[in-house]
Amino acid sequence: MAKRKIASAIGYSKNDPAPVLLASGRGREAEQIIAIAQKSGIAVIEDSALASLLDSTAKPGDFIPPWCWEAAAKILAFVMKADSHFFK
Repeated sequence: MAKRKIASAIGYSKNDPAPVLLASGRGREAEQIIAIAQKSGIAVIEDSALASLLDSTAKPGDFIPPWCWEAAAKILAFVMKADSHFFK
């Protein structure tokens, strides 16, 4: 049996105390999240464990839980380093 796709979108602003869960979903919703990110030129990083954890512990608009900060920080650091216009 094939696993259902899962996706979560996170964002961070220097004014926020922690990253925020922007969107989360499974199946068709996950595919839409990924498609919107790709169409918008936003990096898509595959981390099914983090996506699953965020989907089950937070709602869109919530700060991500502290136990997810390390994984989210690694992803955000990778994206910021890869996305040179982020620093402009």
